[in-house]
Amino acid sequence: MNFLAHAWLAREGSDDFLYGNLIADGVKGVDLSDWSTATAYGIRHHRRVDAWVDSHPRVVGARRRAPAAQRRYAGIALDMLWDHYLARDKADQNEQEALVERCYCLLSARSAPNRLAGMMPLLVQHDWLRNYADFEFTCRAIAGIGHRLSGPNRLAELVPWLRDDYQALEEDFQSLWPALLTTLSQTDTPR
Repeated sequence: MNFLAHAWLAREGSDDFLYGNLIADGVKGVDLSDWSTATAYGIRHHRRVDAWVDSHPRVVGARRRAPAAQRRYAGIALDMLWDHYLARDKADQNEQEALVERCYCLLSARSAPNRLAGMMPLLVQHDWLRNYADFEFTCRAIAGIGHRLSGPNRLAELVPWLRDDYQALEEDFQSLWPALLTTLSQTDTPR
């Protein structure tokens, strides 16, 4: 669910590669033959990034700090919180503005996989990528995603923890993001 982070990591690639990164959470399975080569590469790139982030010690530690009853859902909330920190702190606002517009153009012009088809128009219409800079908006978005899941809204139940642990979570992100950029610069070439 961290669209902005994945967009930043894919921004130097083609539109198809960026699109693959943006829709990857909605694509199931390993057979990507229905997608163009660059889009499939973007989907695989997104999955590699997610696996790396999910296993990073700072993320593992943050999940352990989450309330036990909601811990299973903490990864989704953390992904969206990482987008908050990026949107709030990105030094080059012109570059971020251009990236957000590029993402919105792609998401408006192309259909998303079924699992994301209903969400993508809302993401564009409600300007999520810019609005993530506002912590309260991010909390509402996290709770909103929780409405899409079956059972009680465990994501909404995580919001008080995000508020209480905000500073420590920011420190986690400030350690995580540069490490991720370094790892990708050594192993990855956008398409």
